Amino acid sequence: MKARLLYPDADFDWTRVQQAVAERVARRTGHRSYRAPESDPRAGLPANAEDLKRDLNLAPLLSAMAQEDDWIHEVSWRILLGGVRGDPAVIGYRQDILRDCLQESEVARRLYALTVEAAERTRGPSLGVLSRYPDWVLRDAAQTLERLLPLLRELREIAVRHGPRFRAEGWVRLFTTLRENLIETYLEEVQGHLQQLQFPHGVLLSAQLGMANKGTHYRLHRVPDRRRTLRDWWRSLFGESSPVYRFDLSPRDEAGARALQELRSRAIASVADALGRAADHVRDFFAMLRAELAFYMGCLNLHEALTGRGYPTCFPRPASDFERRLSFRGLYDATLALTGDGPVVPNDLEADGKSLIFITGPNAGGKTTFLRSFGIAQLLMQSGVFVPAQSFAASLCTGLFTHFKREEDTALERGKLDEELRRMSAIVDQIHPGAVLLCNESFSATNEREGSEIARQILRALTAHGIRVCFVTHFYDLARSFHDRELDHVLFLRAERLPDGRRTYRILPGEPLPTSHGEDVYSRVFGDLRTERVHAIPPLQQVR
Repeated sequence: MKARLLYPDADFDWTRVQQAVAERVARRTGHRSYRAPESDPRAGLPANAEDLKRDLNLAPLLSAMAQEDDWIHEVSWRILLGGVRGDPAVIGYRQDILRDCLQESEVARRLYALTVEAAERTRGPSLGVLSRYPDWVLRDAAQTLERLLPLLRELREIAVRHGPRFRAEGWVRLFTTLRENLIETYLEEVQGHLQQLQFPHGVLLSAQLGMANKGTHYRLHRVPDRRRTLRDWWRSLFGESSPVYRFDLSPRDEAGARALQELRSRAIASVADALGRAADHVRDFFAMLRAELAFYMGCLNLHEALTGRGYPTCFPRPASDFERRLSFRGLYDATLALTGDGPVVPNDLEADGKSLIFITGPNAGGKTTFLRSFGIAQLLMQSGVFVPAQSFAASLCTGLFTHFKREEDTALERGKLDEELRRMSAIVDQIHPGAVLLCNESFSATNEREGSEIARQILRALTAHGIRVCFVTHFYDLARSFHDRELDHVLFLRAERLPDGRRTYRILPGEPLPTSHGEDVYSRVFGDLRTERVHAIPPLQQVR
């Protein structure tokens, strides 16, 4: 059985998530975690995954989604970062499933709780070297199925009782599969087989003589029902019975006991292998279902966290990348909303047809927050999730990249400008037409003339190749050079500043200004700059 809740026609690789969760738990508990040499739990993530997580400040968002559940954290991390290559069919598929989850959250959470319970019931050490013994394999598989059988019954009950209320294609297909495959007669038959495989009446087997009178073609048979009818009693008393040959082993005959055990192992080997595969299949189904449900549980947790604080959410309208669409109302930074004490200021934007957006304005005016809010919304949209806004419509991108300024290299291996250029070079090697690049004060490690010229050449090359760029900068020379050309594909935004110096944290259309109003920040920290300027430098003769 397949869940198919994340992709309409493909499976989600939950084994990588399982390995990543094991390593995450090992780091937290200090226990060792085995990893196969060829396995890579980070495989499938974009090369710039860590940069996106750091620059967009995704850690609080993932924490709100996970709620200390390692599976939800790892799956959400993978799906969100995998959203940099958004597929319209997958986005619509997930949005429909998520809508049903929001309407039937209790049912969805109960399904996820069943998968967690299945993992708890089957938790234990692996057989290891004991897996070569059919007895141990048979016993372990039978116990696993006995523990999971009640959960399979409850899955079917949920599908029968609540399935008709779900409308999404993914849910309909899953519940239909559960109803058709987990019928009661089948589950009762499985229960009966498990009882017989405990061999309460011994083992009945047959074999043939092969070369050198060695046994071959061992086969396990069903032990006949020992309940005797009246006719059986009559035949046993007055009829002729077939001869029975038997032998008894002495309690001290160890060699004979080993020989009988070897015969028994050969007889049950094929059954043990089949039952072991069945147990693995059922256990893997619950693990797969847990991984795919974990993403939607994270979305439910995030939705409850945002709406609980009074912030709106909406399902975005994705467009193809060649349409160059970007418009939203009431967009806010979700991570700031989750961690901040006060209200977060939302912003509106109409930037359809624009491929380059300059964001200028005063220091501490909300430019970086605005940039992050757009980046997070783009990731959420391309992952099939709601976005933190009243409305949001944007073109899908072939990749999302960030180039934010960083602190000084503590190892002193290279300067800040060298580090910035190296990161930009790595981005250029990976980026493709249709991608989105978010730059936050890039190349500010050098003077304005050189930094402006570096940024100007890079921006012209990127936009000429169909890459959309949002560029936060204090370089007036850079922004003004593009503004004077009056290009149709360039939009200029500016952080609002009131006449008294207060910031509203609103980003509005506006041409670049030659000042970033750094005096406002100085005055807020040290006092009024104009009144203190006379006393800032002591007379020369007083300097010692």
